[in-house]
Amino acid sequence: MTLTSDKYYIPLLIPAVILTLAFALRLPAIMRFWRDDPDVRSLGGLLLLGSAVFYCGRPSTLALVNRSTGVSNLAAPLVYSLITMFCAACLILVIHWRGGDPRRVRRTTRAIAAVYAAVVAGLWITFALADLPAERLRDLDTYYATTPWMREHILLYLGAHTAACLITTAVTWTWLREVAGWLRAGLVFLVLGFLANLCYDAVKLVAVSARWAGRDLDWLSTYVAPPIAAVGALLIAVGFILPHAGQAGRALWTDYRQYRSLGPFVRELAGLDTGSLRLPRRSPLSRRLVHRRTRISDGLLRLQPYMDPGVRARAFAEALARDETPARAAATAEAVAVLAAVRRLRLGAPAAGDAPPGPAPAPDLVAVSRALRRSPLVAAFRARPPAPDRPEGVRR
Repeated sequence: MTLTSDKYYIPLLIPAVILTLAFALRLPAIMRFWRDDPDVRSLGGLLLLGSAVFYCGRPSTLALVNRSTGVSNLAAPLVYSLITMFCAACLILVIHWRGGDPRRVRRTTRAIAAVYAAVVAGLWITFALADLPAERLRDLDTYYATTPWMREHILLYLGAHTAACLITTAVTWTWLREVAGWLRAGLVFLVLGFLANLCYDAVKLVAVSARWAGRDLDWLSTYVAPPIAAVGALLIAVGFILPHAGQAGRALWTDYRQYRSLGPFVRELAGLDTGSLRLPRRSPLSRRLVHRRTRISDGLLRLQPYMDPGVRARAFAEALARDETPARAAATAEAVAVLAAVRRLRLGAPAAGDAPPGPAPAPDLVAVSRALRRSPLVAAFRARPPAPDRPEGVRR
């Protein structure tokens, strides 16, 4: 009857588990932005419906539904309704991703919802009108292919599924040439997934049509279609998840690199009384990055009375003489100025006096931190002994 059989349930379990895991990972965001973000609603519904299709399509689950209700083959319209709603969720999510005029997007979304709601209603009406005395858990499509009203039932769900796959493939294919990055990678998987679903529909229709012609190609529906559906579902799941996961992973990697890069700066300011609070050990990386930046800013504020513009100006000129770019030279000069201020503070020297103005401090804390670790000028200044009786700077 459905997408699965005991023999093919294990490979179908893979996309089901992936969809469930993705839904669980996205659940906090879904709950937080459910009312405000239509993309979040569409993705949540899609992941939930996709996993439900494969879990409910298991033969033992189908038999349980039939026994619990006392209606033979009642699980058929249930699973087909889930498939139809999944198709609608795919279409709606792609429409929201594509964007455009908000009013047009809303109208299109409502039209899709109305059409597929009518299809779901048609599935239950045709099922109620059909006569299905024998329970069929694996081959209902072909077994009842010539039965009045059940024939229409099968064609209705296959037609809705095929139309959704065709429309989504066409929209995604035309959009594919306009985007790049993680979104483009996700669209590639979506195109492949919906093409696999079109193959699934074609195999099913061939098997059903063979029954109409008095031939028996039931093995296509029972044994060939399920693995095609598994591959298609896996590709679609990856296609919808990849842009979100890729962007989140890229943001996490950026935060991690910045957090690591700021380490030398934090260590340089260690021991200064900045008043920064400690974070719990299991704080998320984004929070730890903000905390590290705050500690550095507080440390620079503590050092401000000891910062000598003359030291910064001489270091800036020396960095330019070494063919550093202006931005890199500014970071190097700020690093030297920070080292000089820390040295004055720890030696108990008085605050810096007036000095010739130097370049503006580099605003990029990551660049300054990297200069603290890599710059030859900074290394030369570290190696130089304190000389409080004369202006500090970098000797060539």
